[in-house]
Amino acid sequence: MQLMKIKDYLMKMMKVTPSKALVIKINLFFLAFFLIIYAFLLLRPSSSSWSYYEKPASLVRCSLGECHHKKVEDGLKMKAVLETESKVKRKMVKRERPSFLMSKKLMGKRMKIGMVNMEDEDVSDWKDMGGEIRHVSFEKVSKNFEWKDLFPEWIDEEEENDSPTCPEIPMPDFTRYGEMDMVVAKLPCRYPEKGWGRDVFRLQVHLITVNLLVKNGKRDGRSKVVLLSECRPMLEMFRCDDMVAKEGDWWLYEPEMGRLEHKVSMPIGSCKLALPLWGKEINEVYNLSKITMNTEKPKREAYVTVLHSSEAYVCGAITLAQSIIQTGTKRDLVMLLDKSISQPKRDALAAAGWKIHIIKRIRNPRAEKNSYNEYNYSKFRLWQLTDYDKIIFIDADIVVLRNLDLLFHFPQMSATGNDGSIFNSGIMAIEPSNCTFKILMDRRKEIISYNGGDQGFLNEVFVWWHRWPRRVNFLKNFWANTTLEASVKNQLFGSDPPKLYSIHFLGLKPWLCYRDYDCNWNIDDQRVYASDVAHRRWWKVHDAMDKSLQKFCELTPRRRIELDWDTKLAREKGLQDEHWRINISDPRRNI
Repeated sequence: MQLMKIKDYLMKMMKVTPSKALVIKINLFFLAFFLIIYAFLLLRPSSSSWSYYEKPASLVRCSLGECHHKKVEDGLKMKAVLETESKVKRKMVKRERPSFLMSKKLMGKRMKIGMVNMEDEDVSDWKDMGGEIRHVSFEKVSKNFEWKDLFPEWIDEEEENDSPTCPEIPMPDFTRYGEMDMVVAKLPCRYPEKGWGRDVFRLQVHLITVNLLVKNGKRDGRSKVVLLSECRPMLEMFRCDDMVAKEGDWWLYEPEMGRLEHKVSMPIGSCKLALPLWGKEINEVYNLSKITMNTEKPKREAYVTVLHSSEAYVCGAITLAQSIIQTGTKRDLVMLLDKSISQPKRDALAAAGWKIHIIKRIRNPRAEKNSYNEYNYSKFRLWQLTDYDKIIFIDADIVVLRNLDLLFHFPQMSATGNDGSIFNSGIMAIEPSNCTFKILMDRRKEIISYNGGDQGFLNEVFVWWHRWPRRVNFLKNFWANTTLEASVKNQLFGSDPPKLYSIHFLGLKPWLCYRDYDCNWNIDDQRVYASDVAHRRWWKVHDAMDKSLQKFCELTPRRRIELDWDTKLAREKGLQDEHWRINISDPRRNI
């Protein structure tokens, strides 16, 4: 309709006298100009489009250091994961200072104090301590920025295309604030809301505080940090060992700067590998030149596993020890076991290479009596191994194919990914600590484990973890159930020299099957774990062991009956892979 009116207007103008030609030309020029402006305003996309906020992880990137905003073509800073601070006048909260801040020993003259997220706190009377207060300004992450953006279920670990990247967490310009004697921070706490620990804003404030300590703290000793929080600060950054005092919601820490510096050198989430094992120089990526990688036996590092409640995993633990020793490590091998393991089995485990520590089992208060997970919180005893600075825990159903000593250079909690935003507890870096052990014990009844086991529990305690490649702890499963998946994984299982650092045998264990084939094939709901290639790999490690150790992998009469029964059912069902047709040559069948 608008175009018809414009056309009629132009036709009338054409009929006017020549004396008005100049005026008409001028009018036509302005009319065309305004039509162009009108079309531009009508058709241009809105800058407030929701698409900016749908996937913040895909719009912003982050390096291992500070994060900076990407620029779009018009030069404006991208606002995808930022929230402008409200300019509404805040209501200031007046709190009583903790007594430890009154101490002359702690509070020296002319102290320089950095404050993070303390804008709502009335700290006017802090100046009477003779200190200089510096409020650290930063842009808050958007509420649309979710934890899963930092901890995705899957990333391109092979880095065949672009390197995996992390979404941006805004950091302040630390160079503006100079050296500081103390940092004071108010930590967000949404407890007891569901998922309160996986709060990106909470993580942001922690990271700013730690970076401020590392970059602006005193170089001649431990800087102090005071945290205001209704819930415990993140153990991943503020260890309970470094806590000096607690008074109400005030927490005082004197952290080790070396540990904190190591932590902030890690990627901000599992969205990027903490350990790319190929394609890059390890020393270049991790600055490991600062760490002496000598060949002498370290005194305070160990590989550790746990056995309790049953002797079913004794053979697996013996084979695990032998596989670790074959990689040439000089670290200690430590075994935690309870009284359910008989003396002959203990002697065999010691002969395999384990240093035996007897423990008392820890019951899962939420587990049913006599269930498989009734005592799986016994793994908490790992934190009591304080004779060691760091340990690498390895499940007893794993065989190690390549040297894993590099893992000792990574902080707690480092592990491989599992499902969603959680890590797999089959192999993990742990820093023993009696006070951490106490925290785990105190929270047994409070925390609900998603899988009823230690893995679900530990994922609620250590929500900020660092991703190792899946090749470090390669799970033997075939969830996609495709020919391509089977081909790729079996090629990795059988590669020689090995491409995998370990294989984690899910489902029925190799020593509980006949050596002729993987017995997971004969049970419908276990077939996703079946691989004859991986099965042969485990038996190759077994066959390299001393004969005196191999006898602890014999089958019980009951287990032989179960295997024959499963084969019978598979034959009756006519399972297409026809493993049930294979003649059993394993000599253990007749022992």
